[in-house]
Amino acid sequence: MKKIIILFFSLVCFSNLLFAQLKYANDVIKTGAEQTELYISKLQGKRVGLIANQTSIIGKTHLADSLINRGVNIVKIFGPEHGFRGNASNGTEVHDETDPGTGIKVISLYGKKTKPTKEDLTDIDILVYDIQDVGCRFYTNINVLRDIMESAARYDKELLILDRPNPNAYFIDGPVLDMKNKSGIGQFPIPIVHGLTVAEFAQMANGEGWLENNLKCKLSIIKNANYTHDMLYKLPVNPSPNLSTPESIILYPTTCLFEGVSLNHGRGTNYAFTVVGAPVYKGIYQFSYTPVSMPGKAENPLYQDQICYGLDLRTYDLKKLVKSKKINLQWIIELYKNHPDKSQFFKRFHPQIGNIDYLAGVSEFKEQIKAGLTEEQIRKTWQPGLEKYKKIRKKYLLYI
Repeated sequence: MKKIIILFFSLVCFSNLLFAQLKYANDVIKTGAEQTELYISKLQGKRVGLIANQTSIIGKTHLADSLINRGVNIVKIFGPEHGFRGNASNGTEVHDETDPGTGIKVISLYGKKTKPTKEDLTDIDILVYDIQDVGCRFYTNINVLRDIMESAARYDKELLILDRPNPNAYFIDGPVLDMKNKSGIGQFPIPIVHGLTVAEFAQMANGEGWLENNLKCKLSIIKNANYTHDMLYKLPVNPSPNLSTPESIILYPTTCLFEGVSLNHGRGTNYAFTVVGAPVYKGIYQFSYTPVSMPGKAENPLYQDQICYGLDLRTYDLKKLVKSKKINLQWIIELYKNHPDKSQFFKRFHPQIGNIDYLAGVSEFKEQIKAGLTEEQIRKTWQPGLEKYKKIRKKYLLYI
């Protein structure tokens, strides 16, 4: 009966968001972290290692502070890309430090190492993972989670995951990664938009043998309450420096693809992932903006201090995008067609990301656009992989 009620609310909520402004279900949903009564006893009297960043909050209080106030002994914190406080630019190496707020040692997992060592875990009894994800293969937090799971399994530590809603879980789309294109931004045979919360992903990583040497991590999960995948969730804290608006998070599955081509997609502005352009489009598009150096967000953005002309996607009807449940390929197809020198469009090689092949996950994507295939024709090539993935995904779902 409870599942039926939740499903009904989800359908009503999702239907409502297609009208007027987007409707979010934050007032109904309770994250795993917020349900302290379900896990606090599990941590009391133990030495805790916390994997967290600026999104790890209960209300307006950071999880670390909340747990310390309840007498939990946090002996160590592990930070992902962008750092524990979320103030490092994408791809920037993050160093170990002592957190000034708590005095606890913070070990970076985005610098000299990507996973905790045996020495790191010697004085830890249990690990707690609480980091907001945005539901895309190239958002690297799921790589960190897999690495944490491997270390926990290897050194016999339990991993407690405090689950959070996935703001892009209402759809599944994009080509499934061809493992020939495995990289730092794509390490699993999943589509660009995978439709999983981090706890569901962890179960899949365990079940599908994605941990090194087929290790199995001992998982405990605190689920989101009153949540289904169709509910839209507005993130209370920016998940990274350049995902700074609700619109950027909805557009991210589409506009991050522009990171792999010779266009600026808003880095160097306060509206990254919601605009896209380049100087070469002068006279073709009226909208313009100028990327500048922004410490902590984009120190050296593409086309820095140059006027870029292109698309302002902040004016796009996001209800239409949400309703479609699809990545929008029309923008990249249009911008390729209108590029004055098409031989340069896919030439960009990003130092941290590589080229478009790694973002799309398949090498034929750029060739399909060059050949003039329609969005429908491109999508048709994704379907066999997507159908196979969706069957696998069902085994690990925690929510409707």
